[in-house]
Amino acid sequence: MSYMLPPVESLSSISRPDQVETLAHLFEPCDTLSTFIIDNILTHASYNPFTSYRQFIEKVREELRLFLTNEEKQSQTTKQPIDPRISKIIAAHPRLGGSSKATNTNLSQHSSAEQKSLQASSQEESEQLIKLNDLYETTFPGLRYVVFVNGRSRAVIMENMKERIHRNNIQLERIEAFEAMCDIALDRARKLGGKL
Repeated sequence: MSYMLPPVESLSSISRPDQVETLAHLFEPCDTLSTFIIDNILTHASYNPFTSYRQFIEKVREELRLFLTNEEKQSQTTKQPIDPRISKIIAAHPRLGGSSKATNTNLSQHSSAEQKSLQASSQEESEQLIKLNDLYETTFPGLRYVVFVNGRSRAVIMENMKERIHRNNIQLERIEAFEAMCDIALDRARKLGGKL
C-alpha cells in the first residue's frame, strides 16, 4: 500500500478531490459518506484542525452515531423509512466472502488485505459464507454485514454473522456497522502512516 495519508492538520484545507481520496482510503470509496464527512466535519474544522487521525475518526464516529439516532427518531415519529443515505454508507463496505447477489466482487486494496484471513478455507465454508451473506441481506434489507475482521478466522466471523442474524435487530446492525467502519478506519490510518 503505497498511499500515505496527508498530515491530519491539513484535512480541512486540502482540495475536495484529495479529501475524497483520503476518505476512500480510510473508509471505502463512497460518495455519500465523503459528502457527509466533508459537509458535517471537515468544513467546520478549518478553525480548529484535528491533531490526530484518531481524533478525526472518533469525530466521524460521533457524527455518524448522531445522524443515525436522529434519523431513527424521525423515522419512528413520521412512520417514514429511514434516510437511505445510511444504507448507502453501510453498503460501501464489500461483502465478506461474496454473495450470490454480488455483481461486482472487486475489493479495494485495503479490503483485500484485511480479508486475507477469510480466504484460507474449504469450498464448503465459502458456500456457507455466501449463504450467510444472502440471509443477512434478506434479514436486513439495504444493509451489508460489516465487521472489523482484524485477523479473525472465517469460522469466528461466520459465528458472529449467525448471532447477528438471529438477534434480528436492524437498529443494532446499523450501529455495529458504523462502529466497525470507524474501527477499520483507525486500523487503516495506522497502516497508512497517519498520526494517531
